[in-house]
Amino acid sequence: MISEWINSAGLTLEDLQGKVIVIDFFQLWCPGCNKFSIPLMEKWKQKYIDRKDIQLIGIHTVFEGHSQQTPERLRQYVKEKNITYPIGIDKYISSQRLPETMIRYHIRGTPEMAIIDKNGRIRFQHFGGFNTAVAEELIDTLLTEK
Repeated sequence: MISEWINSAGLTLEDLQGKVIVIDFFQLWCPGCNKFSIPLMEKWKQKYIDRKDIQLIGIHTVFEGHSQQTPERLRQYVKEKNITYPIGIDKYISSQRLPETMIRYHIRGTPEMAIIDKNGRIRFQHFGGFNTAVAEELIDTLLTEK
């Protein structure tokens, strides 16, 4: 479902086992992504930088404007914004209107964020903006769970 990774050689389910996972589904030209979810992910990256039991992931899931939101432009954007967490490029199949991950996980649009506990259960999934304090409190709680 991921055609290419940026800032990572690629992540496997084994890599993520036993970790809290925060996934930001975003697009380059999404205003909510640029003003809300991407800065939030960078904030959380700094907050949890010393923790080994959390993984932040961005999924660039393009469902419109494919010619403007290319992997080359994404790599340039990641470099300009100094984004350091792994970013996967959602696999696009030209015969489908939506990319693979978006279809399989019923992503409604961008930004959409999911928080998954250490046992692989989705504990939070939201499209658009949300109360970041509540989400951060959930992450902190999940990090204390076994």
